[in-house]
Amino acid sequence: MISRRAFLASVAAVLLGGCGSSDARKRIAFVEAGSESANAHFVEAFRKGLREMGYEDGRNVTVDVRWAEGRMERFSPLLADLAKAKPDVIVVASSQGAVEAKKVVKTTPVVFVGVSDPVGLGLVQSLAHPGANMTGLSRVFGEGLLGKALEALREIVPGATRIAILYNPEGAVEPRVAEAHSAIRSLDLVPIPVEMRDLPSLEKGFAAMRGQHADAMLVVTDPLTLRHRDAIVKGAADHRLPAVYEFAEFARAGGLVAYSASIPALFERAAVYVDKILKGARPADLPVEQPTKFELVVNERAARDLGLALPQTLLVRADERIR
Repeated sequence: MISRRAFLASVAAVLLGGCGSSDARKRIAFVEAGSESANAHFVEAFRKGLREMGYEDGRNVTVDVRWAEGRMERFSPLLADLAKAKPDVIVVASSQGAVEAKKVVKTTPVVFVGVSDPVGLGLVQSLAHPGANMTGLSRVFGEGLLGKALEALREIVPGATRIAILYNPEGAVEPRVAEAHSAIRSLDLVPIPVEMRDLPSLEKGFAAMRGQHADAMLVVTDPLTLRHRDAIVKGAADHRLPAVYEFAEFARAGGLVAYSASIPALFERAAVYVDKILKGARPADLPVEQPTKFELVVNERAARDLGLALPQTLLVRADERIR
């Protein structure tokens, strides 16, 4: 015979949606900027955050994931299609994705992840008071963080004076490119901007760096560069070019050193915003959150391949050492 406690627990599970119909589930649409093969761990970090908030995909929520494959032109149709289905909230990754969401999604709450300058891009009125249907988590890089990343690079390559900045000019990264120029000049180094619009243009970019005698490289991350991180890391190795990256994923793919906010931590934190919105909060009233977890990742194998000695002072500061 079932106990009274067990009976009440089963009733509670039904009321919470554990055994209810799928029509009762809250619907979350998720547009990831990259490809499933390269960025699935970002979505898993978001699902982990949902589980910690009491949500399970397929039980009391439905998460519909779409992939932009690192292509700017895919965001608009993906977002428009998802908005027509009237989800309870849309989560969108990257500055480009958020910019397109601002154009396409007019009423559905939107939580953005990894936007470098939400105010400058016109997504919110202010960080404290977003003011419309969008809020989320920014990805601050800024001159201070850039300075730390470049200092790490200079510790490894103290003689480097000319620093190439590899970036996608169509990637909504203008503020970060400007910050990179300023940070490089503040260290009495010379910035060399180099564009990458697609994968075929990457080798031309490395040729341009060689022609301008670049000593090292800083990669500004957007969905395109992140999607092609293996090719970028390989190109840097082939051209014997020490490089620093904004995402730890580049160092884990074989790049020399990366310093940035933890991107998986941002995706996990996005679940908190989703939870608040599903419980009735308005995005206009939810302040944009700045990252609090940062990571320095050093790839010792890459350094050995380049014939570089990593200073002990850098190694002891590293959050992760890839041997």
